[in-house]
Amino acid sequence: MKLVSVSPPTSLPAVTLAERVYAQIKQLIFDFALLPGDRFSESDLANRVQVSRTPLRQALQRLQREGFLLVFPKSGWQVAPLDFETFDQLYDLRVLLETHAVAKLCEAEERPALKDLADTWLIKPHERQTAFITVDKLDEEFHSALVRATGNAEMIRVHEDITERIRIIRRLDFTKPSRVEATYDEHARILRAITRRRTDEAQRLLKAHVAQSKAEVRHITLDMLYQARQRIASGQ
Repeated sequence: MKLVSVSPPTSLPAVTLAERVYAQIKQLIFDFALLPGDRFSESDLANRVQVSRTPLRQALQRLQREGFLLVFPKSGWQVAPLDFETFDQLYDLRVLLETHAVAKLCEAEERPALKDLADTWLIKPHERQTAFITVDKLDEEFHSALVRATGNAEMIRVHEDITERIRIIRRLDFTKPSRVEATYDEHARILRAITRRRTDEAQRLLKAHVAQSKAEVRHITLDMLYQARQRIASGQ
């Protein structure tokens, strides 16, 4: 997907420009228009996204703090290489948090979160969403809702950080229609197990669901990187 550059109005405050540039550069990274390992200067990127240096630098510094970019004094910026070992560790931590959340939900007397989740996921096949961008957001919300239901502010904070850091590869899981269907089916089974207070079953289903997603996104990510590099090599 090719990102269209848009020049923000100069009357907008700098913080707003920085937010828009941040989102634009992040999308370039997510779309592999800026490849992992690519180096660039601020002046080159300023021309590409059509913005002045101050909001650009603010956006770059934010992306650096979030781990998407690396900065090298006197030699510019680099898109952080994909570190699958770190992603594996983040997925492992995510599973620990979410299985704990599932156990809490199975034990809780009041479980208002389950109704909203059921309204989204326990639906007939013809009612399901198919747009991968929509399902991507719904999937994030499903897993986040499980953790939020614990009421543990620190768990929620850590889980939100993990979600942000793995988003660059996780979202690719829904570019295949078969994975969209599988996600609906797997979420439904997890919810039914939680509703019936079957803790062991719900945790087992959740672990299998996340493991399958992790395997899929690794394969898709590597394939997309290969295709992006092939396009660059052929001058397309």
